[in-house]
Amino acid sequence: MIEFVNEISSKLNISTKQVEAVLNLFAEGATIPFIARYRKDVTGNLDEVQILQIQDEAKFQKEFNERKTFIEKTITEQGKMTEAIQAKLDAADTLAILEDIYLPYKPKRRTKAQIARENGLEPLSAVLLAQENSDLETLAKAYINDNVASIEDALQGARDIIAEQINEDDKVRAGLRKIFEKEGLLISKVISGKEEEAVKYKDYFDYTEPVTKVPSHRGLAVLRGFMEGFLRMSIEPSEQDAIDYINDLYVKGKTAEAEHLLKASKDAWRRLLQPSLESEFRMDLKQRSDEEAINVFAENLRQLLLSSPLGSKRLLAIDPGYRTGCKTVVLDDKGGLKETTVIYIHEQNYKLTEAEKTVRHFVAQYKIEAIAIGDGTAGRETEKFIKGLNLGLPVFLVNEDGASVYSAGEVAREEFPNEDITVRGAVSIGRRLMDPLAELVKIDPKSIGVGQYQHDVNQTRLKDKLDQTVISCVNTVGVNINTASKHLLAYVSGIGGTIAKNIVDYRNEIGKFTSRNQLKKVARLGDKAFEQCAGFLRIPDGDNPLDGSAVHPESYKVVEAIAADLNVPVATLIGNQEKLSEVDVRKFAAYGTHTVSDIVAELKKPGLDPRETASNFEFANIYSIEEVKVGDVLPGIVTNLTKFGAFIDIGVKQDGLVHVSEIANKYISDPSEALKLNQQVKVLVLEVDYARKRIALSIKQADPDFKNKQNAKFSGGQATHKPNRDKPQKPQEKDLGNMNMGDALAALKNKFKK
Repeated sequence: MIEFVNEISSKLNISTKQVEAVLNLFAEGATIPFIARYRKDVTGNLDEVQILQIQDEAKFQKEFNERKTFIEKTITEQGKMTEAIQAKLDAADTLAILEDIYLPYKPKRRTKAQIARENGLEPLSAVLLAQENSDLETLAKAYINDNVASIEDALQGARDIIAEQINEDDKVRAGLRKIFEKEGLLISKVISGKEEEAVKYKDYFDYTEPVTKVPSHRGLAVLRGFMEGFLRMSIEPSEQDAIDYINDLYVKGKTAEAEHLLKASKDAWRRLLQPSLESEFRMDLKQRSDEEAINVFAENLRQLLLSSPLGSKRLLAIDPGYRTGCKTVVLDDKGGLKETTVIYIHEQNYKLTEAEKTVRHFVAQYKIEAIAIGDGTAGRETEKFIKGLNLGLPVFLVNEDGASVYSAGEVAREEFPNEDITVRGAVSIGRRLMDPLAELVKIDPKSIGVGQYQHDVNQTRLKDKLDQTVISCVNTVGVNINTASKHLLAYVSGIGGTIAKNIVDYRNEIGKFTSRNQLKKVARLGDKAFEQCAGFLRIPDGDNPLDGSAVHPESYKVVEAIAADLNVPVATLIGNQEKLSEVDVRKFAAYGTHTVSDIVAELKKPGLDPRETASNFEFANIYSIEEVKVGDVLPGIVTNLTKFGAFIDIGVKQDGLVHVSEIANKYISDPSEALKLNQQVKVLVLEVDYARKRIALSIKQADPDFKNKQNAKFSGGQATHKPNRDKPQKPQEKDLGNMNMGDALAALKNKFKK
């Protein structure tokens, strides 16, 4: 792919030297995390995003070049290649332009124009195009034969030929494409008679928006309604503008032929060009919507994977349930399962005394340090029971999305072959609290529940993007080689599933790794794999203290040089901020200034987990939507981010929605500008639809400064509004852009807990 350096450089505005360096590293088998972390001096400090862009653009350029070569070969074999066509092909910079040039030479089904040519009408079409004010009736009469019954049939055939010629004119298509971009409207209407059946799409029963401005969630909603047969959908500019554009190119004046050319241009537009370009723009809308939705999903996944871990603690983990009881497990500080039971604390089968006795026994016997409770069905009620025991321990509600997928899956069966799925689920909940990343990598990312229209988008592209995200997160944090599962190790740069299993097998054989160099004894882990993975694998308390850091073994000599320059042993240098502050990076420029700077920063806090430690959170004393009242100000946790708003868990079964317009006191176009997953927030309840179980929230109006300003505005500076929980409040009106709050919830997501 080195031959595409100039094109990639120009497209991404990255220097040719940097692009070439990255492509060479890819050719050598380097991974994106490795290049971004350990080859900064080679790439000029490009980050993961830029390196991935180079990779994607190189793939596009390769595919583009292959398609161009095929088209050149096909046209040449037809004997129709000219210097002008070759020049157009060489100048083409998009697949759409390339396909426009190829269209006249592309094999196609038998068309009206082909039939007309077979009937000998091509010369008559040339007469019409010449526009010399000919006697058309006399000329057309000469073409009447067994297949052409009349003068009108002859002229119609000639018009069919011209319509196809217009359709295959790359200049026409390029101009009309610009009209589509400038004026094209996405229009959807409900199919008559399906109003009730299609009620979830009611926002789109009579909907129009410029196609280039349609956001991902609306584009995917319309496309889904169209595919399900509830909506009619079209993408079109002004027909008259389109036809006028064609006429400006083809009609020269008021001649006898002009009337036929006007008919041909209208036919070309309606029968050929409009459907073709509409299909192209529908595909483009789908791709744009997919990409935006996939990016939202990937960013949410990144934030979830990098959620704060509690760390190695002895845990009591509970998977709550009403009728079937609460599955309760004890985990040691490494996540190992020690004991399991079921306690009954809800509904008619409760055994509170026995449950309390069991919990207190486990806490005392195993010296429990924290309690993890799944946040699904009966989660809040279980939390209430546990807190009522006054155990003096931190209690955490843990997001259990995807836990059922894990517990019924192959990974859980392999880990716990003798336990049922309820026990596996409880173990997963506890381990998620200890280390969300290590546990969530065992689950298909699509099952974690932080996506937007995830089943509608391109599944191959979604999987690739989510896999890239998981790989990035795992390598950002680093992995303890002596405690990591093979599923976590598989995501480390340069390893993969087979080598990960071999690492675990070798670890079991030797007891534990004491040196990174021992990795070279692992089956199939060769020099290249060692180069790629070693820096991301940690060995705390190993033979070499640097093995517990992110310093790559290839750079140990750099640390030794720095230590020698400061006249201290390497072991003394590690973590010695005062000494490390004396390092003059310029003295070691031969090793690479970015490399040395990173090494110094790492040595100051060796092996530091970039994630914050988990902190406790308290919901308000409410447990069901019936207890939520308009005007309440409540604590909540961000559970999902979409382009139109954020979903907030306020401690009841239904998450509330904060529309993007209700997040900040300034304009933001994307909730992620102000919020992140698992962020703790205060929200004001704007609206509660008890029947449909929907809650509309505001973050900005929960801010006392906002409320004071609003009260001052309407009462001359005197605060007058005080929510009354005993009196039903009238829902507040709010500007929700193009989407009503309730409809947004209906059309896109009302996140229900398990």
